[in-house]
Amino acid sequence: MAMRVALRCITANFSTILLQISRPVQIPAHRLLWKANTERTLSTASRLNTALKFTDKHEWVQVEGGVGTVGISNFAQEALGDVVYCGLPEVGQKLEQMEEFGALESVKAASELYSPLTGEVTEINTKLADNPGLVNKSCYEEGWLIKMTIDNPVEVDGLMDEDRYETFIKSLE
Repeated sequence: MAMRVALRCITANFSTILLQISRPVQIPAHRLLWKANTERTLSTASRLNTALKFTDKHEWVQVEGGVGTVGISNFAQEALGDVVYCGLPEVGQKLEQMEEFGALESVKAASELYSPLTGEVTEINTKLADNPGLVNKSCYEEGWLIKMTIDNPVEVDGLMDEDRYETFIKSLE
């Protein structure tokens, strides 16, 4: 019995609220004109682009919110073989585009690392000190190397997108 009374109260209140919500809303004409005169554009600016970009030295960068995450490509990690050591820069180090910032050593060889962009190192992947094999296991996710600020966003546009990088790799074979 108590349940029926509660349901009737809810139903009665719900109907009243529903009527209040469904009333038409009056929008002033000046607001409508403002919306109509607002120019809309679609921007694909690379500063906001989260797609991977590549260098001809096989580093990649993914830019999000003015910070670039840097690593080496799958092609590079396969060519290196099992990575056994990662030499990375200090946080706060300023880098110029294509400046050497570290090295990876593997059972086969050693390879220098080059900064894809100009900026300052804000973070290094500390997991690589104990587990450098993450570069081989997950080069685009857990095996990233550094994070850096982007001083010159125009530099991103000069890097290769994934399709262009694939074409570049094929030209090397």
